[in-house]
Amino acid sequence: MTSHSCPPPPSPQLSTPRERGGAPARVILLTGPSGSGKTSLAERSGLPVLRLDDFYKEGTDPTLPQLPDGGGADWDAPLSWDASAAVAAIDALCRAGRTEVPVYDIAASARVGVTGLDLGGAPLFIAEGVFAADVIEDCRAAGLLADALCLRGRPTTTFRRRLARDLREGRKSAPYLVRRGLRLLRGERSIVARHTALGAHPCAKPEALARIAAARSVDAVGAAVRS
Repeated sequence: MTSHSCPPPPSPQLSTPRERGGAPARVILLTGPSGSGKTSLAERSGLPVLRLDDFYKEGTDPTLPQLPDGGGADWDAPLSWDASAAVAAIDALCRAGRTEVPVYDIAASARVGVTGLDLGGAPLFIAEGVFAADVIEDCRAAGLLADALCLRGRPTTTFRRRLARDLREGRKSAPYLVRRGLRLLRGERSIVARHTALGAHPCAKPEALARIAAARSVDAVGAAVRS
C-alpha cells in the first residue's frame, strides 16, 4: 500500500483585536459527518469546546424538516438546527469569554436545561457539530474565525462508529438508527463535499490536530503581542 504524507498545514493568519471587531478570542469550527470523531478530537485538543449539537430544534418545533419517506423529522437537515442561536453563542464567547448554552437531550429531542460555558481567558476554542460548516461565513465575516475543519475518513468506519454510539446511548429507536445510518453511509461523500464547498478544510484527524496546534501557536503569539 502506498502511503501519502499530508502537506504541512498553512499557518493561520494572525489577526488583531481591531480586525476581529474587538473580540479577544477566535473559534475553530469543526464539522464532519455524524460519527466522524469530532467530539473526541475536540476533547483531545485541550481547548474549550462548544457543542453545537445542543442547538438542535425541539421535536415539537413545527419548522422541523421531515424525511420524504414519512419516517419522521430529518435530523440531518440543516433546518433542524438553530444556526442563529449558535452564531450568537459563538459571538458571545469570542467577545465576552462566556455565555449560556442549552443542554439538549437527543433521545428526548428536547432541551432539558441551560449551562454556562466560560473560556477562562483562552484566546481560542472549538465549536464542533454536524452543522458547523453552515456558520463559517458568518464567523468569517465577523472576524472570529481561526480555522474551519471537516473530518473525513472511511464511510464504512464512520457508519460502524456512529451506529454503535447511537445504539449505546439510545438516541433513537434501533430501526430508525439503522435506516439513518445506511442513508448517511450512502451520502457521506456528498456531505463532506458540501462542508468543503461551505469553506471547511477536509482532513483526517492527524492533520486536523496539526492545524489546531498551528492556530494555538498563532493566538499565543497574538496574546503576547497584545500584552
